[in-house]
Amino acid sequence: MDKLVSANSRTFLIVTLGGLAAFGPLVTDMYLPGLPAMTDFFSTSVSLVQSGITASMLGLAAGQLLIGPVSDRVGRRRPLLWSMWLFMVSTVLCIFARSIESFIFFRFVQGVAGSGGIVLSRSISADLFTGKDLARFFAVIAGVQGLAPVAAPVLGGAVLSFTDWKGVFWALLFIGALLTVLCYFYRETLPVEKRSKGNLMQTFRLFGPVLRNSKFMLCVSLLSFSMAILFAYIAASPFIFQEYYGLSPLVYSLYFAANTLAVMAGTICSGRFSTPAKAVKAGVYLMVPLAAATSAILMAGLGFGYICLPLFALLFATGLTFPSSATIAIESERKNAGTAAAVLGAMNFIFGGIVTPLVGLGNMLVSTGIVLTGCAVLAFLLTLVLFRGKASHGKDPR
Repeated sequence: MDKLVSANSRTFLIVTLGGLAAFGPLVTDMYLPGLPAMTDFFSTSVSLVQSGITASMLGLAAGQLLIGPVSDRVGRRRPLLWSMWLFMVSTVLCIFARSIESFIFFRFVQGVAGSGGIVLSRSISADLFTGKDLARFFAVIAGVQGLAPVAAPVLGGAVLSFTDWKGVFWALLFIGALLTVLCYFYRETLPVEKRSKGNLMQTFRLFGPVLRNSKFMLCVSLLSFSMAILFAYIAASPFIFQEYYGLSPLVYSLYFAANTLAVMAGTICSGRFSTPAKAVKAGVYLMVPLAAATSAILMAGLGFGYICLPLFALLFATGLTFPSSATIAIESERKNAGTAAAVLGAMNFIFGGIVTPLVGLGNMLVSTGIVLTGCAVLAFLLTLVLFRGKASHGKDPR
């Protein structure tokens, strides 16, 4: 293991895996400032434009369920390179889409391609680290990953100041090309003797024991509801802050970036706790009152100044749960790390794909508030079950 780490170097791993893990925010966040303008470009509705986010999230989910098990069978390097090339091709197709329907389809393909970086960044980390070292490395990657949603909307807003939404996708293509070059320097971290045996169909059967591991599934569900809060905010914020509060695309991008610093700070702080379980508890116990406060402000239609602090604190609390709950989940299924990482990532984006259209139903201020509070409460209930020791397959995570 030490040889594998040194062969890739820790700095290289942090930069490359952090960049790969950032594909989710890059694919979903970078063109957010352009969403209102895209309704005019395609002469379509807000809900159809938001469906581009949903399609990419579903692609990010489906791709992980495919690439994760395949990487357990053939190693990490080949699927990683395949997914990077597909990402670049699909991004070009998004740029030249003729209709909103074709754009949504190509966004799904782009999501499938981008999922490779997400699932393999977790799998590679699990190949190299265990225990608290894995939790710390996840926290570091999450911190690097946090730079993407900070930079993405700001870059997107800057690009939109002198071009249209297609310019944002050209920037995505450039970022994908840089990461593809880095991936060619990656050394395989899953030795042949540790790979899944048998054919690919037998490899996919590993989903069975992974899905039956109740401790793992509780952690995944808990993380998914926390992520759903973030995705609900991502989907609703362009319309709430630009159309209701009147922010310009660039000012919205800067505000979005400031809020993303809260998520980044939470992920970094999670590594400071003595155990991942304590970080999860702290994050979830804060999420419920903060989500309720944010929702009340939205539903009451109060001014912009009222929502800034509670929303910032809510996003910080969600950040505390991300690397810590992922660590507990992956540790409980280390022998099937690729498949486990696939389920973990897929569930996150499936939940994101579900909540994205929900926040657009009816009055967006009300629907967003309901989604935020509901997800926080459900995450809290799952935490109570998980840390009462009712989960099977492994010791009590306390």
